[in-house]
Amino acid sequence: MLTNLYFVRHAHSTYTPDELNRPLSEKGLEDAERVTMLLSQEKIDLVLSSPYKRAIQTVEGTSSLIDSEIIQVDDFRERLLSIEPVPDFSAAIQKVWEDETFAWSGGESNQEAQSRGVQATLKVLEAYSGKNMAIGTHGNIMVLIMKHFDAQYDFKFWQELDMPDIYRMTFEGTELVGVKRIWSR
Repeated sequence: MLTNLYFVRHAHSTYTPDELNRPLSEKGLEDAERVTMLLSQEKIDLVLSSPYKRAIQTVEGTSSLIDSEIIQVDDFRERLLSIEPVPDFSAAIQKVWEDETFAWSGGESNQEAQSRGVQATLKVLEAYSGKNMAIGTHGNIMVLIMKHFDAQYDFKFWQELDMPDIYRMTFEGTELVGVKRIWSR
């Protein structure tokens, strides 16, 4: 029995230091409507999301369309890079991708974040086998999850993601059998 996980990287957000409550920008809200339209063609059975507002806002149209509540899964939240602001985000993110065990002060290494995201993914695959699920999430954690199942998904791939972006990962049990990009500009 095939299970489809539609990982949805959130749309563009308006920056605030409040990670949990950062909302989508006006452009992000427009793109979220397109996400809803694209996912309406995919026979989505249920919607899950990171608890972060921008991820929820990106998939809430799909949730409304199928008349279902969004199931919040804390472990689909974005990786914590550092508890302190980093002076050079690009250099800081590159460092954690170059050394999967390295973590900035109070942050998660790629290895730690990936383990968290993969465990959440495996639980979802077990609990909702045979379903089509939209999962509102974030770019870094999404690619770390994808990389666990297929090593071609790496730092360069992450750098090329759109905001939003949608990738359908098809599983037979817990074995990845296919990946297809659903989003296109």
